[in-house]
Amino acid sequence: MKKFLLIFLAVISSLSFANDYPNQKEGVWIAKDFQFHTGEVLKEVKLGYITLGDPKHPAVLILHGTAGSAKGMLGKDFGGELFQAGQALDANKYFIIIPDSIGVGKSSKPSDGLRAQFPRYNYNDMVLGQYRLVSEGLGVKHLRLVLGNSMGGMQAWLWGTNYPGYADYLVPMASTPSAMSGRNWMMRRFISESIRRDPAWNGGNYEAQPKSAHFASVFYPFATTGGNQRLQLLAPNSDKADAIINERLNAPLAMDANDFLYQWESSRDFNPGPDLEKIKAKVLVINSADDERNPPELGIMQKELKRVSGAELYLIPASEQTLGHSTTGQARWWKDKLNQWMAK
Repeated sequence: MKKFLLIFLAVISSLSFANDYPNQKEGVWIAKDFQFHTGEVLKEVKLGYITLGDPKHPAVLILHGTAGSAKGMLGKDFGGELFQAGQALDANKYFIIIPDSIGVGKSSKPSDGLRAQFPRYNYNDMVLGQYRLVSEGLGVKHLRLVLGNSMGGMQAWLWGTNYPGYADYLVPMASTPSAMSGRNWMMRRFISESIRRDPAWNGGNYEAQPKSAHFASVFYPFATTGGNQRLQLLAPNSDKADAIINERLNAPLAMDANDFLYQWESSRDFNPGPDLEKIKAKVLVINSADDERNPPELGIMQKELKRVSGAELYLIPASEQTLGHSTTGQARWWKDKLNQWMAK
């Protein structure tokens, strides 16, 4: 009975936490006659979203990373550190908008039925969907802030270049405002090739999920995130490293291979670099010193930020507690900096 009560209380506690945001709502808005950058047009594109707070308050747009979703931004490490009363993005003071990007969550994606016939969307298409959702679907004509992590950080740059003046502040995190390149793209190509070269993929018309997708979904995160110091701490010898990998490889596959493939290939032509001077918003860049996908030693960020008026870079120092590219997914590392920056 005691064990039952403890489990019951834990479940109730987690549920109450998940719903502990003011005026939380979920919805799906339909964008009519959506034209992709390829010229293809879908008569209807679904755009899922979550909102917190009162629409009368200043609007804040929160953008998730690749293969993530709006719901993922409400967890204790991110939303739990930002959206509660008294925190930097208090949902009692701001109208928080968190969309599912095209390709994930409740938004339109290949697994809805079109499979590999779904338009090969890119980040500009995803940002267009977000813009139409915000401006047409929710009727928000101006944003106080656009904040995004990883893919969301890259999309925050595109908000600044594609819709200058629409937002007062941009906070791109775990990203670089330049062409997809180097190890970052090379590792993404391995995801693409491992799936496309798998006979079981069958041009996207598979009967069962290709095993290559499962392998790629485990390989890529270890290759491009986690932090050197943190992984060394967790796996100081091969036995412990094997245990971690075996656990991930033995976990059930919880995604669709076509969806996964499209999500990673969508970054192929990302490059806001030529248009950085168009940005009118104040910009706070938040990256981590141990980010495997955006290594600071390349010097790209320092060079490009000179072209963005009033931009500031906050680099989170590496440690055994940071998580490489995933560090910014934990708001505790940067929420105070965000609060101070916005207060200025």
